[in-house]
Amino acid sequence: MATEAVGLPFEATSTAAWLVWILPFAAAMIMPGIGKLSKQATGYVAVGFALMSALSAASLLPLAVEGSEIHKQVMWIEAIGLKGGVLADPLSVIMANVVGWISFLIMIYSTGYMKGDKDITRFWFWMMFFIGSMQLIVLSDNLLQVFFGWEGVGLASYMLISFWYRDKKIDHVGQEGRTTLGLLDYYAPTHAGMKAFIMTKVGDVMMIAGMLLIFLYAGTFGFKELMGGTEWAVAMSAEGMLVPAFVLLFGGAIGKSAQFPLNEWLLEAMTGPTAVSALIHAATMVKAGVFLVARIGPIVFALGAAGIMADQFFEIVAWVGAITALLLATQGMVNPEIKKVLAYSTGSQIGYMMMALGVAGLSHQYVDGYTAGFFHLISHAMFKASLFMAAGSLLHVVGSRFMTDMGGLRKSMKKTYAFMWAAGLGLMGAPFITTGFWSKDAIFASVYTSGNEWALPLFAIAVLTAIITAFYTTRMIGMVFFGPKSKHIQKMEEEGHHIHEASLSMWVPYGILAVLTIGIGLIGLSTEHGLHHMFEVYLEDSFGIHSEYAKAESSILPDFLKGINPVALGASLVAFATGIGLGYIFYIGRWVDPVRFVNSNIFFYSIHKLFLNRWYLNAIIYWCFVVAPLWLARGVFRYFEKTAMDYGMNDGFQKATAWGAKVVQGTQTGVSQSYLFVFGAGLLFVVLILLM
Repeated sequence: MATEAVGLPFEATSTAAWLVWILPFAAAMIMPGIGKLSKQATGYVAVGFALMSALSAASLLPLAVEGSEIHKQVMWIEAIGLKGGVLADPLSVIMANVVGWISFLIMIYSTGYMKGDKDITRFWFWMMFFIGSMQLIVLSDNLLQVFFGWEGVGLASYMLISFWYRDKKIDHVGQEGRTTLGLLDYYAPTHAGMKAFIMTKVGDVMMIAGMLLIFLYAGTFGFKELMGGTEWAVAMSAEGMLVPAFVLLFGGAIGKSAQFPLNEWLLEAMTGPTAVSALIHAATMVKAGVFLVARIGPIVFALGAAGIMADQFFEIVAWVGAITALLLATQGMVNPEIKKVLAYSTGSQIGYMMMALGVAGLSHQYVDGYTAGFFHLISHAMFKASLFMAAGSLLHVVGSRFMTDMGGLRKSMKKTYAFMWAAGLGLMGAPFITTGFWSKDAIFASVYTSGNEWALPLFAIAVLTAIITAFYTTRMIGMVFFGPKSKHIQKMEEEGHHIHEASLSMWVPYGILAVLTIGIGLIGLSTEHGLHHMFEVYLEDSFGIHSEYAKAESSILPDFLKGINPVALGASLVAFATGIGLGYIFYIGRWVDPVRFVNSNIFFYSIHKLFLNRWYLNAIIYWCFVVAPLWLARGVFRYFEKTAMDYGMNDGFQKATAWGAKVVQGTQTGVSQSYLFVFGAGLLFVVLILLM
């Protein structure tokens, strides 16, 4: 691999790779000082540093285009010869630009959304720390350095999810008073932040265990070094430790990317400011898990090509993704909170990405699934960031997170209405004009043509999930913008509140991303082919993964669609038409009342209740890992510590000691003759024992 980017000197390019993640950290460090001088200036500083970081990432794009890389190391822990460094290859360069530019737009949006917040300095500190940590994950050249960034995004997410730590009712998520299996489904910001922190830590513990297992055999954490030889993998495979080690690494990805069964924290993460939600769901934390799988997946596949089989790893990745995609999509169909619907959608779409990356390893053509998964990551980052920021504008104006408190807003918020349609069409996979269509179609094709034993069931789940996605997206737009104005809005207007468009600094960022969703979608097939070629070269040069056949061309399709799988294309069209059609009937045309439909028979009512109650998984987790342990701990305290120890063992030991003390005290008369008598009696007793 080359070490220079075309047209740029090596050192300058290497410096840019370091600056991508150092600049956001630098901004975070100076933010408290800036805040002391001027709180208003903190926003300008954050936006400025985010822009410089994004520009640094953009300067690395010639690397990706030319198939080159930068790998620069410095001594980190000299005692054990451990080096740290940056690895700017096509994978990390594209990802760094996705993170950098979307984060920059979110920073601009935040200047309007967070205007006037008294804790604004703290907000900017953690937002920049968040971006820096994510870029550290992306550009690190070894697992240990990745883990530092990994923990950084975890800490930042905890601080930002619980940002409004005073726990006011307006900042809660869920419906007040609503219960599931006897437990309240209503969460404060501090509770939500702690929940996210603890649940992701389960995955983090798995990840560090996998890292240490690999280090034990390989003696290195470095990605490039791991591909330098296969002796370590042979030894691990012989002892049955190779697949478990990589599955443990994947456990970290499950936690950070909110995949089943560690997905329940993602919904409560909506307690944070909407700018935080956009950052977590589009550019940073949940994408970290996908990126980790994209980073280690080729290593595992290359080992398989060398005769060290690890198919079980890819099967687990594919099925975790498929289950998550369907599970969370079903819940998005019925939830009344707009940010929660988008959160369910995020977890579901991340599931698509995981499914594609897993199927890639089960296919002869690894690059197809790999490209499809990463293309969907890019596509999703654009339209989901746009949707979250647009939802934030709605919350800002309406003052409620519930879609039932909205309705009829398309005339009052025309720009937001248009941009949500554009981004929503991307999420639904509107044919031929959106990035979401091309990336989702690529996933369908990679799954269908993979040739493994799980291809058809995975394909069926993917298509069913696409139908549901189109339905809940149409439902969201219908409930917000169509129909009569809600009683909540009518009351606001009666009180003199004017429903109006969001400020310029807010709608421009999500407008840009919505336009890009359509703009890039119009050339989506060319974009996919470009990514496919780029990753084809990257995988062959870096991992020795060869493409075994060119994409099959179908003669029944028009020339501009040559290379598209007809079955996948047909499934995409049917899924979109079915989902948006059902959504239109219930929520835009309003030909059928959804409430009456659900209550029309026991089957639909039960299904609706199951989905609304989150398949009871959240309640079961609380009962098993919160309520039961606390009940047990209280029982131990009450019946063992307090009763047995305090009143039983401790009291009994105390009384026995006191009685013994009295006995001993009774022997202490202070009369010398008594002591001599006892001494003589004791001596006589010893003599008699010896004579017997």
